[in-house]
Amino acid sequence: MFEYKKIALAVSLVLMTTACSDAAKDSTTNKAAETQTASAENTNQKSEQTESEKANQLFEDIFMENVMRSPMYQSYLGIKDDQDKWDDISDEQAKEDLALTKKHLEQVKAIDESKLNEQTKISWMLMKQKLENEIADFKWRHHNYPVNQMFGLHSSVASLLINQHRISSVDDAEDYISRLNGLPELFDQLADNLQLRAEKGIIAPKFVYPYVISDSKNIITGAPFDDGEPSALWEDFTSKVEQLELEENQREELLASAEKAMLESVKPAYQDLITVVEGIAEQATTKDGAWKFPDGEAFYNNALQRTTTTDLTAEEIHEVGLSEMERIHEEMRAIMEEVGFEGTLQEFFVHMRNSDEFIYPNTEEGRKRYLDEATAYIDNMRERLDELFINKPKAGLIVKAVEPFREKSAGKAFYQQPSMDGSRPGTYYANLYDMEAMPTYQMEALAYHEGIPGHHMQIAIQQELEGIPKFRRFGRYTAYSEGWGLYTEKLPKEIGLYKDPYSDFGRLAMELWRAVRLVVDTGIHDKKWTREEGIDFYVTNTPNAKSDAVKMVERHIVMPGQATAYKIGMNKILELREKAKSELGDKFDIREFHDVVLGSGPVPLNILEQFVNDYISEKKSA
Repeated sequence: MFEYKKIALAVSLVLMTTACSDAAKDSTTNKAAETQTASAENTNQKSEQTESEKANQLFEDIFMENVMRSPMYQSYLGIKDDQDKWDDISDEQAKEDLALTKKHLEQVKAIDESKLNEQTKISWMLMKQKLENEIADFKWRHHNYPVNQMFGLHSSVASLLINQHRISSVDDAEDYISRLNGLPELFDQLADNLQLRAEKGIIAPKFVYPYVISDSKNIITGAPFDDGEPSALWEDFTSKVEQLELEENQREELLASAEKAMLESVKPAYQDLITVVEGIAEQATTKDGAWKFPDGEAFYNNALQRTTTTDLTAEEIHEVGLSEMERIHEEMRAIMEEVGFEGTLQEFFVHMRNSDEFIYPNTEEGRKRYLDEATAYIDNMRERLDELFINKPKAGLIVKAVEPFREKSAGKAFYQQPSMDGSRPGTYYANLYDMEAMPTYQMEALAYHEGIPGHHMQIAIQQELEGIPKFRRFGRYTAYSEGWGLYTEKLPKEIGLYKDPYSDFGRLAMELWRAVRLVVDTGIHDKKWTREEGIDFYVTNTPNAKSDAVKMVERHIVMPGQATAYKIGMNKILELREKAKSELGDKFDIREFHDVVLGSGPVPLNILEQFVNDYISEKKSA
């Protein structure tokens, strides 16, 4: 359950979309009842079922039981059953979740693994490992910052209402208002969680709090909270209600109820939260790494194992980063010579960082141009997919700018998954708050990573897989998912794209960025680097804007280990591809290889290696 809770609360990074359509509602509403019915039928038919059928039914039951305990995660999946509620984030609920997880583990262990078919055996192993990890990680549940510049309820509740809570009926509108009125209770629980961590000495560094306070104030700025332009929430609610076919008095009643909820519930909830955050900020220091936590070293090592799905130590990851940096710097020097730049690589970095040639204006016209051209890269790549893939996603993909209320603190770019039934498209979000941080020479690689053939191919295909339990279709392994994203920045070059050498330099710059992440993440959390040392390392060794470096280092600090997944995952996929090419020779088919990688959903890297080894053996024998 803890995994789903984290997904629901950490919504700003990946995977969030608008709520489903009426057709989707028909197919997803009453999931709990359907699951209970299925469970009852399953009980009656046990004697007739194979062990694999029983196992897969159990996996579905476990997944849906957890989903139905999280109204927020339901919204991300497009399920409307509890869309008038927020999650229960109390420590009491966390302990109930732990008891449920232990029950689920016993149910999974009761399955006779020896009687399972191969695909179900993999599902059984993954489910068992996931539950065991959740139980083992319960002791670390407070080793995080519930509000920070990357994610947290202070921003995610507004993001959920705007992006996931679609209003296609009066009931939907009333549910939206109920959620507005539910914010005081939710934020009271959040305040308790913050105070509990503070008592344990788990307090975010000083730099975090201005972001949190600013984002919170942004949400309650504008009408109806003051006399300014419509706030993000008010604009969202009114525009959605305007699209309903209603009697005027009914529309006015809904708007009046929403306004009352915003003034009497939302505004006080945020004001109280800001007061709590300001109080904790007074206790904050400039210590940045996880080493400062109780048992911080053990926590960080565990975080690296969970993130990379490997046994690599912090020191080993640090050294991989340094080695990859050296290789990429050499490839960059070759491009520097190709474009005729005279000087050192560091001087070329300064040129690329400061040249207006690669920056669109910080205007609406500049932002529109960026979005239009990013969309064009994706559309062109879509036309080339048959060269690289057998299976392609049915769900659509759109490109959008990050919303103003969260753009100042949100990441550079991220992908949000389609709804469960595919009626809501996937979304590539580009953060255009600071156009200097979005140079055009990186535009192509970024579009491929977040869109096609990157996260949209991987996540949309994953959700559409047949014969795979939902916990695998909607689960995540960061090294697999982000490793794929980084791998697909390189892939288009192999079919002749990146025709502009500066764009190819951008591709290398983004790979370099992920290599430096290995060095800086371990530097901060294992070697006790400061925030400033991390920023200086990025600025010295990459062409990115300093604002990029600041955001990245601050991300490292609040998400220990997460950023190490990208390069470790990419390296493993490339290693497995080279192994398949070497052993199969003329029999190697890149399209089949990608089908192996994507065809079973996200898995730990060692399981992915098993899949590729099986593919090689089968191909050889054929």
